[in-house]
Amino acid sequence: MKDKIQNDIKEAMRSKDELRLSVLRMLSSSIHNKELEKRVKSGKAEELSEEEVVAAIRSEVKKRRDAIIEFEKGGRQDLAEKESAEAKILEVYLPQEISDEEIEKVVKEVISVLGEVTIKDFGRVMQEAMKKVKGQAGGDRVSAAVKKIMQ
Repeated sequence: MKDKIQNDIKEAMRSKDELRLSVLRMLSSSIHNKELEKRVKSGKAEELSEEEVVAAIRSEVKKRRDAIIEFEKGGRQDLAEKESAEAKILEVYLPQEISDEEIEKVVKEVISVLGEVTIKDFGRVMQEAMKKVKGQAGGDRVSAAVKKIMQ
């Protein structure tokens, strides 16, 4: 995944696509920073796994979506459109997400395995459900499915 991003940075330079180049450089920097954090924690020079790279990309997309909401609240449609364009560039690198119905199915399976659960067990259900979807759905979508089913 990192190699693909680096190759796409080179391609964006050749084609003089400034927005794409800027977004991909920012993403590369974000991934590098995550690697440095991991190195500090473990004390070893390790590269990020594919799942960790996807998590970094998902985090950057989430930042863009949050910014879009805030810019629209502030009446800055021009900035919201720029953030939206950046999010679209980043979303290309994310794996295909599963449907809401599939997420609900996973949550129901988790609840059946855990047995009797109450709203207090929300965190446990979320943790297990996130393990099952493995980057195929954002935490916000899984959280919404857990809330829907647990009520």
